[in-house]
Amino acid sequence: MSTAILSKDEMIEKAEQALNNIRPYLEADGGDVKIVGLEDDFTLNVELLGACETCPMSSMTMKAGIEEAVKKAIPEIKRIKAINVA
Repeated sequence: MSTAILSKDEMIEKAEQALNNIRPYLEADGGDVKIVGLEDDFTLNVELLGACETCPMSSMTMKAGIEEAVKKAIPEIKRIKAINVA
């Protein structure tokens, strides 16, 4: 197992790859997700798009789908925050 520390750009790239794995499921329901940025405290900011913005299940999608996929790929990321969801 590699102990190399990833740069912010590398983390964002890996997060994008992780999101690509779940994107077909989001798109099937008319939604999507976009990475907005990575903060210094390792919070990944995302924007839910399309049907995901207003879906009553978006919090479950964030926890069980988006957050799980990203944290599995990049354990250094501490938190995932949807900037457009209350």
